[in-house]
Amino acid sequence: MSNFMKNWHIVGICGIGMSALAQFARSQNIGVSGSDRALEKSENAQLKAMLQAQGIELYPQDGSRFAPGNPPVDAVVYSSAIEESNPDFASSQGIERLHRATALKELILQQCSSGKVSVAVAGTCGKTSTTAIISEALNNAGDDPECINGGMVKAFMTEKYPGNYRPGKGAIVFEADESDKSLLEFHPDYALVLNIGTDHYPKAELAEMFACFVNQCRKGAVLEKEVFELIGDKIKPDLAIKTFSGKTDDSNWCISDYKNQAGRSLARFNNGEWHALPSPGRHTALNAAAAAALLELSGYDPKLALRCALNTHGVARRFDYKGKTACGAKIYDDYAHNPEKLATVLSAAQEVSGTSGRVLMLFQPHGYGPFKFMAEELGRVFKKLLRSNDKVYLAEPFYAGGTSSFSPHAEDVLQQWQNTYTDINVELFADRQTLKTLLRQQAAENDVILIAGARDNTLAMFASELADGGKML
Repeated sequence: MSNFMKNWHIVGICGIGMSALAQFARSQNIGVSGSDRALEKSENAQLKAMLQAQGIELYPQDGSRFAPGNPPVDAVVYSSAIEESNPDFASSQGIERLHRATALKELILQQCSSGKVSVAVAGTCGKTSTTAIISEALNNAGDDPECINGGMVKAFMTEKYPGNYRPGKGAIVFEADESDKSLLEFHPDYALVLNIGTDHYPKAELAEMFACFVNQCRKGAVLEKEVFELIGDKIKPDLAIKTFSGKTDDSNWCISDYKNQAGRSLARFNNGEWHALPSPGRHTALNAAAAAALLELSGYDPKLALRCALNTHGVARRFDYKGKTACGAKIYDDYAHNPEKLATVLSAAQEVSGTSGRVLMLFQPHGYGPFKFMAEELGRVFKKLLRSNDKVYLAEPFYAGGTSSFSPHAEDVLQQWQNTYTDINVELFADRQTLKTLLRQQAAENDVILIAGARDNTLAMFASELADGGKML
């Protein structure tokens, strides 16, 4: 093991991806410490305790980890969200820095040196859910996978592990992130590209990046049909490819039919029989098809692959049912934060509410920069998908600390939307307590309350508090 892999300090360790990386590193006997500006917040108490139980030392994010007398640090691991002015950077001058993706790559290379297979899941939307489905499906098939994910997989939650990392002797399944182009660090055996949509870069630029990523695979890749049509001519000819699609076409895996019946979502795959889905929404069927295609590509029988993919339990904060209000309105919590994800989860919520109910959504953008980049497309999505009785309550963007332009404000963007779409069903809300009272009073039995937004763990807590018997703030 190289020297820089002996002792790591992870800046922003409470982040969903960074905490998974920390656990993965610790499982390889690397000394791990970490800091986070939100370390002492109540929503991180359980994660903090679990990391400490795994032997990970936690510090305030004030540079104190590097004080004389503390154990040595061979590398400081950071993500693209960490600013140069961070106190841990200032106090660790002269120590090697590793970007999160480089650190993950090194850990994967170390694990795969003994013959482990690696599977990278990429795409603008659905990575976390599909990484979970593939990992749990492999576990169902007896493979004992190792999973590094950007969400808490319910089936992998234990007293020791929060669910975003699962130790295992089988294949390594992990999320490859396009937001900072760090997915280009990876050369997996197999890759899955779910979609190419609007989030961090123009679509043409994303297409070039994903084509390069797929060509770095050693054995094969699974591509959504539109992705294949977009980048197929750029892929090296000796790579094994399978495609999947949300409609009946010439793809290897396709959704032949889909319906919601008596509160259950069902789908037919490849013109076969009807199957119950583990959670609502056509996107769930599509993710299951992608996972089954990946398992088949890696050598599993197709019927077994599909059965194992459907017998899964999802991820926390992915259309996560939190209960009902006293009046019977269903409450769901979701990490959706870009136009494509919000469109997907809104459609699923409308399916649950049916024609007799409404969807009442709280949406909190996950940062000022992303909100500015996505504002125009978000307005189009809400205008197109919101029914006459649905409503979005728009919050001010989440601020995680550090440098920020604090622009645009929610009020500014809403004004732009209202100038373009005079009847868009979006309004600001004053504060969560006021909104909680409003939703509890106005949401009826067939309505769905949807809490959506990334990075802010208190959103899930807020969703739980809305439920009948939930704690008031």
